[in-house]
Amino acid sequence: MYENKRQQLAPKSVYRKRIRNNAAIAFVILLISLLIGMVGYKATIPAFDWYDSLLNASMILSGMGPMIDAKIILSNNAKVFASIYALFSGVTFLSTFGILIAPPMHRFFHKIHLEEDTRN
Repeated sequence: MYENKRQQLAPKSVYRKRIRNNAAIAFVILLISLLIGMVGYKATIPAFDWYDSLLNASMILSGMGPMIDAKIILSNNAKVFASIYALFSGVTFLSTFGILIAPPMHRFFHKIHLEEDTRN
């Protein structure tokens, strides 16, 4: 997918295409993760409507924490789902960040290696 250190730096058009493709992949991953959270919250917490489920899933996925009202008593199933979804969201967040940062980091390090080779 990426050029190795013996190849020339990819043109800017290829670089921009990589950024667009990786951003699209990251968006789809986040959208699927958000839908998983919404369905899980809606299924395990009867007091939640779809808006509450969206709010909690997006807050957990972004790392901000849940927005559950203190008056709502959570069942054990809801607690287990929320715990698993929080762990899943942390891994998803880090993975998505890695996908987004891969093209610029690769270009940066590839450029450094090309400059080192020309100096030697």
